[in-house]
Amino acid sequence: MKYFGLVWKNAWRKKVRTSLTVLSVLVAFLLFALLNAIGYAFRSGEDVSSAERLIVINKISLINPLPMSYQARIASTPGVADVTHASWFGGYYQDPRNQFAQFPVEPEEYFALYPELVIAPEQLDAFAKNRIGAVVGRELAEKFGWKLGDRIPILSTIWPKADGDRNWEFDLEGIMQSDDPRGSTAFMLFHYDYFEEARRFGKGTAGWYILRIAKGANPVGVANAIDEQFANSPNETETSTEAAFAASFAKQFGNIGLIVQLILGAVFFTLLLVAGNTMSQSVRERIPELAVLKTVGFRDSAVLGIVLSESVLIILMGGIFGLGIGWLLVQGAAQAMGASLPGIYLSPQSMLFAVGIMIGAGIFAGLFPALKAMRLTIVDALARG
Repeated sequence: MKYFGLVWKNAWRKKVRTSLTVLSVLVAFLLFALLNAIGYAFRSGEDVSSAERLIVINKISLINPLPMSYQARIASTPGVADVTHASWFGGYYQDPRNQFAQFPVEPEEYFALYPELVIAPEQLDAFAKNRIGAVVGRELAEKFGWKLGDRIPILSTIWPKADGDRNWEFDLEGIMQSDDPRGSTAFMLFHYDYFEEARRFGKGTAGWYILRIAKGANPVGVANAIDEQFANSPNETETSTEAAFAASFAKQFGNIGLIVQLILGAVFFTLLLVAGNTMSQSVRERIPELAVLKTVGFRDSAVLGIVLSESVLIILMGGIFGLGIGWLLVQGAAQAMGASLPGIYLSPQSMLFAVGIMIGAGIFAGLFPALKAMRLTIVDALARG
């Protein structure tokens, strides 16, 4: 720290060049923050999934339903403790841009299988008793200004009623939230019985089954036993852990993780070239000054440390500002897009990782110029000046 003033002045020796380098670093870490948060949104289902829950879907495709008769057979499978079901409703509120997930479920059974979903007991009781009742996540309630007792119209793009009307109305009986900060509740739950009675087609089916395995049961063994029951039937099943189900669902949008890594790899490779070029030019221009430092008693290790510190300082200046701006944008995006893309989040671990990248990139970009400065001899340096 005793050389900080010298390092600071050297870093800003060429203000335009340093400013452009800092700006390049800022943009790189701004992209890091945004892409990391978006990638987290696509991984959030995997991160908050339970190891005790399995998902049973149609082997052909998730959009193909399964017969309701499967529920009792799944429940009787050794190792299964509880089972319920859910279906995809595919609706929007008022405007097609206001799309979010809605699921017809068995109210009490669903919440029993998802203890991380927190709801007041009296609200859950009211939901269970009201055939057209619904529960929404706090994100949705805040976004649309919904309050308990509101009548919420949802237009389904998939399921018309028996009379052809696609407008479904629900009474808001409860507002839920997740006890895990990484979890999202940007969805609506309503009664499967109401859905089953009113829909025009698809009666007697469910989208998928959710089950909790008994303590000590082998998830793989339970999954295989379920799938074997329905092998060679018109509706064969594919049973997987909740994390695997969430991962396969996210992959329908492409390998987001790989895309993010490739983009960030290209960005940081360019960043190293820019920062390394800046430091190389800076050292070449200051060869006589470095010779003077050695003449007045600065050791080679001190010169090495000064140049490396200058490189790290430039990266940190741009990186921290970029990360800070990115964090602010992520907060805004999480509020604005919480319903359509839940789980947008820049974790503390990601920010610490970014700081580690800054320090590492600073050292790497400044290493060769710093070694060059350290190896300078006073006579040669003064002669070149």
